[in-house]
Amino acid sequence: MHCAGIIKSAADLAAIIDHTLLKPEARAEDIARLCQEALQCHFAAVCIHPCRIPLAARLLADTPVKVDTVIGFPLGATLPQVKVYEAEQALLAGAQEVDMVLNIGALKEGDDRLVQADIAEVVRTCHRRGALCKVIIEAALLTEEEKVGACRLAQAAGADFVKTSTGFGPGGARVEDVALIRRTVGPEMGIKAAGGIRDYERAWAMIEAGATRIGASAGVKIVEEARAALGEK
Repeated sequence: MHCAGIIKSAADLAAIIDHTLLKPEARAEDIARLCQEALQCHFAAVCIHPCRIPLAARLLADTPVKVDTVIGFPLGATLPQVKVYEAEQALLAGAQEVDMVLNIGALKEGDDRLVQADIAEVVRTCHRRGALCKVIIEAALLTEEEKVGACRLAQAAGADFVKTSTGFGPGGARVEDVALIRRTVGPEMGIKAAGGIRDYERAWAMIEAGATRIGASAGVKIVEEARAALGEK
């Protein structure tokens, strides 16, 4: 699964962007604007807090744009059963994709069983309802060995994507991390690069490194820059 060879236009790029608004101060009107932009640009999804799912689901009903939300966000330290409940409620409210944060402390302690079980329960909850599950590893907090371990645990738990960052940690997506994740999970698993991706050049670098989805709040700007770079009107 490598996007660089199949993205030939700004529209192709838009189709793999999760248009994101996770600021705690976001208002209903901001979410409505996000959804409208997603429809106009034909983004893959909007990524929003769980409390905003009903609004987004209503505004995006019967459209190709998916409703994506976050679980155990942004620290990953929630009890496993709470993550499962949160995911269930999000899916019932209309979410079609879920980005969950793994238990970072448990990963660093070497408690692989807990980390994998934590992910697997949310994955099962999502898959029962036909939803995708992306696992946020918060790469900026991890050593290279821990990044590899986190990816392998997410893959073993049946997750659909590994995601680099919450956007609320000490650093965002890095090309080197995306490349490491791709080498670790192989060609088939999805990779979502997120955090600090604010222009077309950086988005394209992530795609070349192996990302198959881009999470960004600057999606409209990225697509506009892509049109200019590709000579599109």
